[in-house]
Amino acid sequence: MPSFATDVPALLLRLDPNPYHHGTLGAARSLGRAGIEVHALLGSVRGPVGTTRFLRRVHSLPRFRARSLPLTGTDRTGRTGGPARYGPAGTVSDAQLESALTEVSAELGRPAVLLPLDDHGAIAAARLAPRLAGRYLLPAVEPSLPARLADKAELAAVCARAGIAHPATVLPGSAGEAGREAVALGLPVVAKWSRPWLLPPGRRSTSLVRTRAEAVRLFERTEEAGSALLFQRRLPHAPGADWFFHGYAVGGGRFLIGGAGRKERAWPPHTGLTAVGRWLPSPAVEEAAERLTAALDYRGILDLDFRLDPATGVHHLVDFNPRPGAQFRLFTDEWGLDVVRAQHLHLTGHAVPGAVSGPRPGGPRGGPGRVFVVENYALLATLLGPRPPGPAAGQPGRAPVERAWFAADDPLPFAAMVAGWLGRCLGQALRATSPARAAGMQARAVPPGARDVSGAQPVSGAQTPHVRHHEPSQHAERRNPCTTS
Repeated sequence: MPSFATDVPALLLRLDPNPYHHGTLGAARSLGRAGIEVHALLGSVRGPVGTTRFLRRVHSLPRFRARSLPLTGTDRTGRTGGPARYGPAGTVSDAQLESALTEVSAELGRPAVLLPLDDHGAIAAARLAPRLAGRYLLPAVEPSLPARLADKAELAAVCARAGIAHPATVLPGSAGEAGREAVALGLPVVAKWSRPWLLPPGRRSTSLVRTRAEAVRLFERTEEAGSALLFQRRLPHAPGADWFFHGYAVGGGRFLIGGAGRKERAWPPHTGLTAVGRWLPSPAVEEAAERLTAALDYRGILDLDFRLDPATGVHHLVDFNPRPGAQFRLFTDEWGLDVVRAQHLHLTGHAVPGAVSGPRPGGPRGGPGRVFVVENYALLATLLGPRPPGPAAGQPGRAPVERAWFAADDPLPFAAMVAGWLGRCLGQALRATSPARAAGMQARAVPPGARDVSGAQPVSGAQTPHVRHHEPSQHAERRNPCTTS
């Protein structure tokens, strides 16, 4: 393992309220095992992540309700030209985040490497970087670039300018236009909210729209969602079609570490998070990452998501995340380096062993076939999802496995995750059955001919109370009770 600047602490920043984010745990373990003092500033309760022995302290982030995060000069539909005046209550503004970061810096008493772990945090940190100089070490990325890349409405234009394949995308300006453009694009279409970090808690950013009416209804929720709705042509799913690239870029398309991987299992199936991923070389994915980062002069950690179109053999970029992906520990090379450790070495002026000398990321130096498993999601995907693709040609059937939660040297987070996960499943199952149970009890409790205290008509003994059932549409949220994010 290389020599780290252990006198320079790291602060993990995550504003998303999910307390079960295994990527945050992975970052704490990766840096902590290297002897680095790790702190965290989280927008959630401590959860299982707070139990890891590799976190020196979890700092509290005040919950603000007064104002939402100002957006960057776009209107409600995502088009540029006007100030934004909306956003979910409780979103932390740049000024509030700067104040919290300043307080933590004063407590640390020395500069620290700042590591955002969600889009919201990465966007805000880049904008605040000039004002945080001297307190925090951050990559020298152009301040507005992460916001443009994370915005799914702007990513299509970014890809077009860089010559990167991207699914055909439309941005409707009205409910009627949403219905027409969804049909013109070819139903079913993929619907996305352009700025998912602004969504209310519990809402998914991506869904499948199958009818014109669904497209119209979804557009009508734009104000609630806080950002623009866009539709993309659906690339057909095929085994082994979902790929990703993780890397740490230092400008000019050069990566100090990077690699491509394939999503073997996802939860929910096909469209969800990586439950099982495998590190596999892919020249097409790596070359696309190189060209895109060179065109943007992007600097810092990135996580790119691709889908292979089986009809054309072309990988289409579907997401650009300007921060570590939750499965970043998959890409751990023979020096024990991952993107998080590489960034700490680079920002503290230390050499990164085995850094790529040219622009191309190169093949997987430390783990061809290496596997990453998220235990809770992998269990669901195995029991309820489709069969995954087999190992690629030339790759070993058995390979080193990195687990998201379980670690022999840090067992408490896994135990806390299991307890919380099972409790969540049980609690939601009980809540799901309680309305029907309450309705049955009410029916038995009201005698024939009795009048409801609200003034309703008498209930006949042969009748049961009317219970309204809300059937979810195709684009409504269908959150599995055992899903923890």
